[in-house]
Amino acid sequence: MLRAAATDVGRLYKRQLVDLLDVREGHTVLDAGCGPGTDLPTLAERVGATGTVVGVDRDPAMLAQARERTRELPRVEIREGDVLDLPVDRGTVDRAKIDRVLMHVDDPAAALAQLHRVTRPGARVGLAEPDWDTLVVDAEDLETSRAFTRYTTAHVVRHATVGRSLARLAERAGFGVEAVLAHTPVFRDVEEADHTLGLGRNMEAAIAAGHVGPERGRRWFASLSQGAFFASFTLVTVVCSR
Repeated sequence: MLRAAATDVGRLYKRQLVDLLDVREGHTVLDAGCGPGTDLPTLAERVGATGTVVGVDRDPAMLAQARERTRELPRVEIREGDVLDLPVDRGTVDRAKIDRVLMHVDDPAAALAQLHRVTRPGARVGLAEPDWDTLVVDAEDLETSRAFTRYTTAHVVRHATVGRSLARLAERAGFGVEAVLAHTPVFRDVEEADHTLGLGRNMEAAIAAGHVGPERGRRWFASLSQGAFFASFTLVTVVCSR
């Protein structure tokens, strides 16, 4: 997560998301599924000395990193909890964001309902999710690249296409959609792509599950290190109002 956030595209969409949220001094801001707290210092800077930033995550390891990252920021609160049952009082949040979390949860619509519950009238909410159907990996064996994307979408990520559905889901949760943006992270380094996209481990999983033949799959993966490399996918950002 930290490496993805540190890429040029990662910094761009995160900065754009925070700018569109229009976080101001004195606001109460929620980062639902805050992970290791990557965005909490930026949000704390925006709310100033009179605002509050609340980071919520259910993973103890992520919470420990978030607490360490924000230990000198008194206006940041780290709370253990699930985005499907946020430990936040009704109608107390001015701004909220959820970033690359909905693709993993049991029920994305229920998570958005929770965001609607905790935000005040007039609040803004930012959502950011990939659409893994748009994952492309360049290789001479195009059919295996397509098989890899199909396996990723169908078996690796729980809600692999939630990115394209964000605006619709936000409207159903009672929000008004203000902006829909798309970014395309591009990977030119095969090792970075393997780390972020799980090229090797997911191909091995596809082979083990019988979706790709062993020789064909391993030959495809080995070919990615031969010559110029390219991979990309689409990341969708939606900003909406309460």
